[in-house]
Amino acid sequence: MENNLFILGALYLFMFTVLGGCTKSERAPDVVKQDTQPNIVLILTDDQAYADTSAFGQEAYTTPNIDSIANNGVMLTNFYVSQPVCSTSRASILTGAYANRLGISYAFFPTELTEGPAVGLNPAEETLPELLKQSGYTTGLFGKWHLGDTEPFLPTNHGFDVYYGIPYSNDMWSANATKQYDFGPLPVISQTEVVKTLTDDQSDLTQEITYKSIDFINANKDKPFFLMLAHPQPHVPLFVSKEFEGKSGAGLYGDVMLEIDWSTGAIQEALKANGIFDNTILIFMSDNGPWLVFGDHAGSTGGLRNGKLSVFEGGVRTPTSIQWPAKLKAQAPIDTPMMSIDLLPTLVKLADASLPQKEIDGKNVWPIISGKQTQAAHEAYFFYFHKNDLSAVRYQDYKLYYPHTHSSVVEKGAGGVKGQEDFVKLDAMRLYNLKDDPTETKDISNEHPEIIAIIEKLADEKRAELGDDLRGIKGNERRALGSL
Repeated sequence: MENNLFILGALYLFMFTVLGGCTKSERAPDVVKQDTQPNIVLILTDDQAYADTSAFGQEAYTTPNIDSIANNGVMLTNFYVSQPVCSTSRASILTGAYANRLGISYAFFPTELTEGPAVGLNPAEETLPELLKQSGYTTGLFGKWHLGDTEPFLPTNHGFDVYYGIPYSNDMWSANATKQYDFGPLPVISQTEVVKTLTDDQSDLTQEITYKSIDFINANKDKPFFLMLAHPQPHVPLFVSKEFEGKSGAGLYGDVMLEIDWSTGAIQEALKANGIFDNTILIFMSDNGPWLVFGDHAGSTGGLRNGKLSVFEGGVRTPTSIQWPAKLKAQAPIDTPMMSIDLLPTLVKLADASLPQKEIDGKNVWPIISGKQTQAAHEAYFFYFHKNDLSAVRYQDYKLYYPHTHSSVVEKGAGGVKGQEDFVKLDAMRLYNLKDDPTETKDISNEHPEIIAIIEKLADEKRAELGDDLRGIKGNERRALGSL
């Protein structure tokens, strides 16, 4: 099996890396019916920083395939995830709801390490793939899940027809460098069965899930599909195949990003070869910011403050681009704020599917993405963290921070070894104008009491709805956890 995978991998690399795929004359022509439901491809990276692609400011290496999505579609320069940690972010992407509305407020650990019952995203939730399936879509997820590692919570019970990948973060395994927890080998699951375990190497994982994604595209080219390619990288520990080792000239992190860029190009070529590229919505984004305490094994925020485990801009603003050649013309970057909770209502609208019956928080932002509207779809966006604490609010160009605890790097690590981070308390409210001060260095709370008053009113309304543990306010929370 390993030999077959190597041969298949070499063939794909020859086609897409050396030859650049088929020439345009050799590809099946793109025939788009205006009433045809679009295919949807969501490429999600793990812990990638805002400035890790050249379109968003990276200069140490280039990412032409990822950049092409931004250059031929649209860059969303103020796109946020709902929380700066894996499980909460992914829950919001798939449900269109703030994760704390669902009862999820942290990254799930492997069930074998917890003393309580198995937990995960409640199967009663209505996810994006489930809604798309009701409208005739075939759905597949390849890569990282991290919303429950036992069968009731696996992707195939949340609307995905096909699943192949790892059930949680790639550092939750026996070779974990921190030795803080006694993890077992990293399981690789097909549908609901563990087909192999990884004990000391993940070098082939990026290519493996890319090839399986291409197989999914080839098998479903004649019907609408939703493909989610959820890369375990560049979350530490970093791994790259031999083909990309040392290729970036920017260390292992740069090599990893080059391989993700190659993967993105391979997906694009598969869509073109099947004549469905024009009618495919292609989205590239990260689940949260970089884990900065790992130093040279973490990415670059481009000057944005802090990273993962913090709701400052570096932790929750992600480099997002969208392309749909049939319907979305290339345009200038869009600065209007949007959030991952907006993906579900936007995509189900474009796919002629139905919204969930359960209450969600996102809104259809296609009018903004397509350039027909410049006003934000929401009056404000709310950033919860540390259980159910409202830590920050984005309102127009302003972001108000409440006293809360956040991650702060004391000393960066190197070579994959974790440095020292501390959790510190922000002791007073802070207000920043992100348009004038994207690095959040100048507190203007004393200058704009009128802005704070507006935000406080909006925050009180959200606290009444979702709660705020730090302030003793209980909200109307749907429980997503627990054994079935």
